[in-house]
Formats: sequence, C-alpha cells, structure tokens
Amino acid sequence: MTKTKWILPLIVVSQFCCVSLWFAGNGVMNDLIITFQLNSNALGHLTAAVQFGFIVGTLVFALFTIADRFSPSHVFFFSAIAGALLNLRTILESNSLFSLLIFRFFVGVSLAGIYPVGMKIATDYYQKGLGKSLGYLVGALVVGTAFPHLLKDFIGTGGLPWRLVLIFTSTIAVFGGFLILIFVPNGPYRKSSQKFDFSALYKLFKNKPFRSAAFGYFGHMWELYTFWAFVPILLTTYLKLHPETNFNISVLSFLIIGLGGLSCVIGGYISQHYGTKRTAFMALLMSGICCLLSPLVFYTNSEIVFVAFLIFWGLVVIADSPLFSTLVAQNTESESKGTALTIVNCIGFSITIISIQFINALSSSFNHQYLYMILAVGPILGLLALIERKKTFI
Repeated sequence: MTKTKWILPLIVVSQFCCVSLWFAGNGVMNDLIITFQLNSNALGHLTAAVQFGFIVGTLVFALFTIADRFSPSHVFFFSAIAGALLNLRTILESNSLFSLLIFRFFVGVSLAGIYPVGMKIATDYYQKGLGKSLGYLVGALVVGTAFPHLLKDFIGTGGLPWRLVLIFTSTIAVFGGFLILIFVPNGPYRKSSQKFDFSALYKLFKNKPFRSAAFGYFGHMWELYTFWAFVPILLTTYLKLHPETNFNISVLSFLIIGLGGLSCVIGGYISQHYGTKRTAFMALLMSGICCLLSPLVFYTNSEIVFVAFLIFWGLVVIADSPLFSTLVAQNTESESKGTALTIVNCIGFSITIISIQFINALSSSFNHQYLYMILAVGPILGLLALIERKKTFI
C-alpha cells in the first residue's frame, strides 16, 4: 500500500506525463504542416479537434457517471493507454488532414479519462487543503501541456525527426498510466455511485453555489486555451513587427505556458489565507486586464517587456483554474464529485472550441495586434458570475 504522503506527488507526475498528449500536435505543428502539406489554419482545426474529442468524452463520462461508478484509477489507466496509442498514429506517413483530425479527436476523448478523473482521484484523498492539492494537479496539467514545445526544441537541436516528440509523449503517457494503476488505489473519501443517474446533471445545476462556480470557470475557459494555442502566433507576430528581434519561439512558448503551473501552486497556497473565491476573482480580473492591454505591448521595442508581459499573462490566465475546480468540488455531494468535475470540464472545453475557432477565423482578416482583446469577454462574464453570487460560496 502506498503511503498517503506519496499519493499527491504520484498523481502530479502521472498527470504531467499523460496530459503531454494534449498539445503534442501543437508542439510539432510546423512539421505537420510541411510533412502533410496542410494549410496554415490547421493549427486552429487540430487544436479544436482535441478539444471537441475531450468534450464528447467528458459528456459520455458525465452522463454515465463513469468516474463515480468505476474505479477512477482504472479509468485513468485505460484512458492513458488509449491516448498514447492514438497519439502514435499521428506519425504515419499516409496521414491527411482528415486522418489527423480523427486521431487528435480521439486523443481528446481519452483525455476525458485523465484530466477530470485525476482531479476526482485527488478529491478522494484530500478534503482539507483541496485547493492546494488541485493547484499542484492543475500545475502538472499546465507543464505537461507546455512540454511538447520544449521537447520539440530539444530534439530539433539534435537534428532528430519530429516524430520522436510524439513517440516520447506517448511513452511517458503509458508510464503515467501505470503509476496510477499500480500505486494509487481508490481513496479513503471515495463514495461509489452504483447506478446510472441521468438526473444528476439537473440536480447539480439546481445548486446555486455550484452553478456560480461553474459559470466563473466557463468565463475563464473562453480565454485560457485560445491564449495557449496562439502563444506561438503572438510571438511570431511580434517578430514580424520587429524584425531586428530574435528569440526562440519553442522555448518561450514552453516558458509562457509552463510557468503557469507555478502560479497554480502559489494560488493554492494564497487561497488558504485569502479564500478560494477571492483568489480566483483576482486572477480572473488580472488575466482579463491582460487581454485588454495586449495591443499595447506589440508596439514596444523592448522584447524583454513583451516577453515579460506574456509570461505574466501566462501566470494569471491559469492560476484560477484549480480554484474554480475546488469550488465546484466543495459545493457537490461526495458521490457526485466525479460527475460534477467532468460536466464542468465538458461545458468549459466546449467554450474553448468556439473561442479558438472564432479567433482562428478572424486571424486572416483582423489585425493580430488587436485580435486578443476579444478574449476579455470571458473573464468579464466570469467576474460578473462571481460578483452576482459572491455570498453563496463556501
């Protein structure tokens, strides 16, 4: 039996390994475009395919209450293996845009059994300090999401094929799945639901505190994944406007996204002193301000100022994510926590598809310097949801 003190580190490492599948395609996007002769807008389509797969997967998981009816560790393991195998299919020379979209879609489906189920496993072990625990967990998600960008640069400098990025991410995903299966049994606070309950979703959204936390999360999601998907484009746009500038887009993309993992952990500790809702509110407010200020930084001649702004944006854009998940879990009955976290993820990631595709569609005809101000709509609506129900949170 694994000692409880090792459970959180094991979940964190497993989560990091498995969610590296998420943006594995983005990390080698330029190579995919060249190898398979794709259009430049493939970035938005392939990213959206993963999101759409995740949405379908989480919807199925939520409707059939899979994370509450079956062992979360087993669900996590089988999802990790499936995702790793599907990710490997991307390296086939016979691929077309259609087949790539299919494979990335089913990678997204498999992630529905990894990300929210990983949080479910954490809630089965931790009740006190849940915000801090989920901060570490979402931090692992962030670093794992950014990891393919760094891996691509590391492998690229060695002159090795881009396919090794995908092979490596699949390998560590399998490793992460086995870690959970072998060392993380069902938690002491787990309460199993023994039957289908198609009314569970209706019951959840009747709960005002749950609904308010969920709406705050939805506003946060409008901004988050679109920002992450377009970080390389933001950097490329600055290079075009300032040709005298020279920096490594892959490494900076990793730093801008990956350092957000640190802010998740710090936010968890801050929330213990200032409250979960208040900390989430401030992070969402600051990320919304970054959206509105984004046009100004493109005009600066200092690449240090530009990169520092993006790093700060990357820190605050994700810091509230584990806090919203904490609020969702705290305002849900024990036997429904897995379903609650899954359905909130499902709706939140549905919003990311709309946001990514909307920005992607505008990118060909809209000035990129002003394009990302549109992302502020999400934080504004999320803040309104928090203000409206501010007295209902735990």
